[in-house]
Amino acid sequence: MYATSHQMSQLDPAADAAAPAQAERLDAFLRGVERRAWRMAELATRQREDALELVQEAMLGFASRYGAQPPEQWPPLFWRVLDSRIHDWQRRHAVRSRWSVWFARGGSDEEEAGDPLLAIADGREPGPLARLADREAGLALDAALRALPLRQRQAFLLRLWEGLDVAQTATAMRCSQGSVKTHLSRALARLRGQLEAYR
Repeated sequence: MYATSHQMSQLDPAADAAAPAQAERLDAFLRGVERRAWRMAELATRQREDALELVQEAMLGFASRYGAQPPEQWPPLFWRVLDSRIHDWQRRHAVRSRWSVWFARGGSDEEEAGDPLLAIADGREPGPLARLADREAGLALDAALRALPLRQRQAFLLRLWEGLDVAQTATAMRCSQGSVKTHLSRALARLRGQLEAYR
């Protein structure tokens, strides 16, 4: 799936033996984060297709640029690549939005029924009964997360959902550790206020 094993063997012949194992670890890492990455991108873009495309671009860019790095360095590097793709998308979207005021666009934004990422099993996801019981709280959390400013949402998702430490989150968000703490604190305050009824 990824070209990393070939790239590593080109750089160092001794890497030939290690390349398949590294490629397998890379595949496993990307499979492990793809659903959460898609969810993060969807929260930022509010477009399923755009989110899927951003995640695919981020995975390809990450694999080609950082696939040979030690696996313990992958989480903050991957989220940083995705963060860059999301920022690029938002800049392009802002420009298009300015022009769309002048030009009427037709068509509808209907979602396609067959979303490939929804078919991927997430090991962290609870069973169907727990999902049903928590549906209302989940919808409220989803709305609250969408309402957060981008940087607060990123800090919350990377620290509490993804489990990155403060330094890794700062690397992923390209900001200081103090900024991460500030964004997270503000996000938690907003979410507590909006989700008080579900505590």
